[in-house]
Amino acid sequence: MGGAHPRPHRRRVARAGRRRRVGAAGGRALGGRGRRRTGGGAGAAGEPRRRHRAVRRPHGPHRSGHARRHHRVDRHRADAPPLGGQRVPTDTDSGDPGERLQKILARRGYGSRRKAEELIRAGRVRVDGHPATIGQRAAPSARITVDGTPLDDEQAALTLMLHKPPDVIVAASDHRGRPTVFDLLGDVPAGLRHVGRLDRDSEGLLLLTTDGELAHRVAHPRFEVAKTYEALVDGRPGDEALARLRAGIDLDDGPTSPAEAERLRPDGDCWWVRLVLHEGRKRQVRRMLAAVGHPVRRLVRTRLGPLELGTLEPGAARALTGGELAGLRAQCGLDGP
Repeated sequence: MGGAHPRPHRRRVARAGRRRRVGAAGGRALGGRGRRRTGGGAGAAGEPRRRHRAVRRPHGPHRSGHARRHHRVDRHRADAPPLGGQRVPTDTDSGDPGERLQKILARRGYGSRRKAEELIRAGRVRVDGHPATIGQRAAPSARITVDGTPLDDEQAALTLMLHKPPDVIVAASDHRGRPTVFDLLGDVPAGLRHVGRLDRDSEGLLLLTTDGELAHRVAHPRFEVAKTYEALVDGRPGDEALARLRAGIDLDDGPTSPAEAERLRPDGDCWWVRLVLHEGRKRQVRRMLAAVGHPVRRLVRTRLGPLELGTLEPGAARALTGGELAGLRAQCGLDGP
């Protein structure tokens, strides 16, 4: 029965033979890793086999050129000082932090702050002769130019309230020759734009301004500037219809946000109702009231945020008072520096 277990014996013989072959090779790679032995075979001189220790790559100033290239600071960033060690002077050097350049440009009619940032990135804006950078502040005494044209120090933002009459288009021009709101204003400064829209048949308070950031915030739903409308509708809206308006109406472009809704007074077979919205989709008030079964016959915007149309005559316009402008800017979060 002695030949019943030959395999363990053959395994030991095979291992011993393999060790002898490796030792005789001397410099042959071990374990397929490409490491070379520095002496004879293991045990040839009675010395134990040495293990190779991994070499740590140095960090810091002594690391390799490859690592330095990958960790090199980009000296061409917009916020890095120019080469040569000369730093562009800013208005903060004089101790006056000033106002952010994007806000100044937006208020002077160069669009929203995002549009102003695009002008700065394109290299079209300079402050005291130096290229402007994103986030830079400018003191009141700084000389700011856009495409070489200086901002007029005396030119302040203009914000107007217009009582838009019906049958007038809210646009700078109309290819069909219909009258526009700018025809009512006559000579206006460059950069004056309307804030939001009123459709041709609607009337009431329309805001126009050269302040790009103010225009953006008043029109954007995120700032929730309230818009108050009074509408003359067919029939008498019941409590159920008013509850639907308050909860929001499913329109073809999605559900509306909740609105304030109330009945005001009868007018013949019709009723006046008041709606307060915090968004401004195309013909939204008309579509909401039609959805509850009361089509609009006449629509007037009476308030915009803290501004009230009051007794301003149709077709007339006036500049906002200091208090009105401050209240509107505060509601839009623009009262800070």
